[in-house]
Amino acid sequence: MKRIAVLNVVGLTKGLITRNLPRIRRIAENLESTSFAPAFPAVTTTAQATYLTGTSPADHGIVGNGWYEREDAEVRFWKQSNHLIRGEKLWEAIRREQSDFRCAKMFWWYNMYSSADWSVTPRPMYPADGRKVFDVYAHPPGLRDDLVGELGEFPFPSFWGPRAGLPSSQWIADSARWIEEREQPDLNLVYLPHLDYGLQRWGPEAPEMTEEFEGIDRLVAELVSFFEGRGVEVVLLSEYGISKVQKPVHLNRIFREKGWIQIKEELGLELLDTGASRAFAVADHQVAHVYVQDDSIRKQVRQVVESVEGVAEVREGCFGQGIGQQRGGDFVAVASTDAWFTYYYWVDDALAPDFARTVDIHRKPGYDPAELHLDPALSLPRARVAAFLLRKKLGFRALLPVIPLDASLVRGSHGRDDVPEDEQPVLIGPGASSVSSAEGVFAYLKSRCLR
Repeated sequence: MKRIAVLNVVGLTKGLITRNLPRIRRIAENLESTSFAPAFPAVTTTAQATYLTGTSPADHGIVGNGWYEREDAEVRFWKQSNHLIRGEKLWEAIRREQSDFRCAKMFWWYNMYSSADWSVTPRPMYPADGRKVFDVYAHPPGLRDDLVGELGEFPFPSFWGPRAGLPSSQWIADSARWIEEREQPDLNLVYLPHLDYGLQRWGPEAPEMTEEFEGIDRLVAELVSFFEGRGVEVVLLSEYGISKVQKPVHLNRIFREKGWIQIKEELGLELLDTGASRAFAVADHQVAHVYVQDDSIRKQVRQVVESVEGVAEVREGCFGQGIGQQRGGDFVAVASTDAWFTYYYWVDDALAPDFARTVDIHRKPGYDPAELHLDPALSLPRARVAAFLLRKKLGFRALLPVIPLDASLVRGSHGRDDVPEDEQPVLIGPGASSVSSAEGVFAYLKSRCLR
């Protein structure tokens, strides 16, 4: 049985490999390569769930990075339990044929309570005094202490937020080496998110991307060399490409004008009350789930969404009749190539909720790529961050309002499945040319592992 390492290089495409990544290009030239239409929506959690089950969101249920829980009447993003993915996972399917098969899942999403033999995922601690302490969750339990003891603390601020960058991907790469040297898993699933940050901040053609390309190109080449030197077959994979955007679309503000969303005031600021709203949108990059809780306006809501500049199409029934339908919107808006959806619902920035100006991926009722930026209107923003971190270290609770409310700063996005070939996800490895869909990645990886 051959051992496999799958390097999930987020944002990797044929176009970027050809133009910007010479080391990865040389690796690809010695293997087979293919590209395919991404899973829909083309976002992290949906893509990964599709690859690991070989099924669509209609069956595995991961309809986006977040969705509206109708029973709880709450929008929840970036949940982590592996039980949320319905269906048999890749390593489970292989174990039915090879009972001693062992899998390491290094920072792929939905990694808590996974049946993989080893798993590591970002997971802060939340003490009762309101603090947020950066940490990782690992299985088996002793794995966390061993990893952190040898590699140092996971650089959480570089995993997301204004400081997001190469250190987090480097730490994950080091952890993949660590688990390989000590455990020799048969399948090592490695998540390398670095490209995603700069491509969303500045766009794929920005001069700032030169350093970002160099960093991930070098890191991947070194990791490939390490695994190949140990007789491990390497497969390169990505989830989606990033499109250049310049047009934020604020569906919830439009719904507010129509009187469809309910706003409640808390401490002088505005919160979106989803449970009491007649219709609202859950934004996720270039896709927005539209939930209609008053059937009498359903047709009108769809007509309004279809008429909005920046909306390319509206889909209905795209998540089947099962778990996907239960979680997904009543219909789904897809942005035009150069547009993306915000979660913004306030019309006066002075009334925006306190979390709007912070990095807070769980409270916001939608995805917020502005969290990758420091507010350019602030004076000495990095000094503010330093002072905040010092207060945290001393045990004080504090707010760090440094995120801009200017959505026009965002220059790259994803989520559409109808994209040019140069922006499609790629699969690079022996025999990869046989794969023509996101669902097909599952069968390909299974066959490579069982050879």
